[in-house]
Amino acid sequence: MRVRSLSGKKTLITGAASGIGRATALAAARKGARLVLTDVNSDGLAATVETIRSGGGLVEVAAALDISDYDAVTAFAEQVHDQLGALDVVMNIAGVSTWGTVENLEHRHWKRLIDVNLMGPIHVIENFVPPMIHAKRGGALVNVSSAAGLLAFPWHAAYSASKYGLRGVSDVLRFDLERNGITVHLVVPGAVDTPLVQTVDIVGVDRDDPRIQAWIKRFRRHAKSPDEVAETILKGVEKGTYLIHTQFDIRFGYWWARKFAWPYEFVMRRANDLFTTFLPRPPAESSETPAVEAANLSVDSADEPAVTAIETPAEKAGAHTPE
Repeated sequence: MRVRSLSGKKTLITGAASGIGRATALAAARKGARLVLTDVNSDGLAATVETIRSGGGLVEVAAALDISDYDAVTAFAEQVHDQLGALDVVMNIAGVSTWGTVENLEHRHWKRLIDVNLMGPIHVIENFVPPMIHAKRGGALVNVSSAAGLLAFPWHAAYSASKYGLRGVSDVLRFDLERNGITVHLVVPGAVDTPLVQTVDIVGVDRDDPRIQAWIKRFRRHAKSPDEVAETILKGVEKGTYLIHTQFDIRFGYWWARKFAWPYEFVMRRANDLFTTFLPRPPAESSETPAVEAANLSVDSADEPAVTAIETPAEKAGAHTPE
C-alpha cells in the first residue's frame, strides 16, 4: 500500500551525513519518521543524528558503514531487524561521482562508481526488502538515480553506468513489488548544490581552470538546494509517484529526448564538442614518419643474424603480464 505519511514509519536513509541524504533525514524527522541512518562518514553522521535528536526527532539506529561492503550492510541489517523488525521505508540516497573521458578514466573509477552507486543500493535492497515483503505491511523503496540516469551527458560514462543500472533495477522492482504493496520511487535529480559539487573528481582536467570554475559557478546558480530536493522526494513518496523529478528542465529534457531523437543527438554532440575544449592538448607528435623512425631503429649488418619476434599463445590472445 502507498505510504501516505512518514509519521511513525521506520525509515532507512543511506548517505545521511551530508547533501540530499542529510536533508532528507531532517525532513523525514520533522514528519515524525522513526529513522535508521547510515553513512560512511562517521563524524557527519553523528552531527546529523545530534541535529535531529536536539530538534525532537527520533533516530532509532545509526551506524557508520560503507554500503559497498556487503558483509557490513548485512551485519547492520541484522542489528536493525533484531531491534526494530521489518522496516516500512528504505531510501537509497548515498552516492559518489566521477567524470571523465574514457581514455582518462581508470579501472578504479569505474569500479568505485559501480560498487557504491549500484551494488551499494543492491546490498541494501537484498537485506531490507525481503523482510518488508514477509511482514506484509507494504511500504516504499526509494532509489536516487540521477538526470545522468536518463540523459547522455558528456564525460558521464562511468557515472551513468551506475545510475542507469539503478534505474533499471527500479523499473523492474516497480512491478515486481507491486503485488506486495511496496511502491518503488526513482528519483532523478538535476543540478543540486551539495558538497559533491566542490569535490567531484573530474579526471583529466584542471579544476582550477577558469573555464571549469565558471561552469561550476553556473551550475550552482542553477542548482536546487538539498532541502528543496528532500521535500520533493518526500512529497513524491507520499503521493505514490514513481519517477520523481526535482527540476522542470530534466523532466522536459527527458521528454524531449524520447520525442525528438535527432535534435537530442545534435545537442549531445555539441555538448561533447564543448567539453572537449576543456581537455589539455596532447603533446606534439614527432615530425618523422613511421618509415623514417623504423629506418633509424634498424640494424643493417651482415655479420649479425636476423632476429624474428615470436608471439607466445598468451600474447596472441592479448593476455597482460601481471604487474
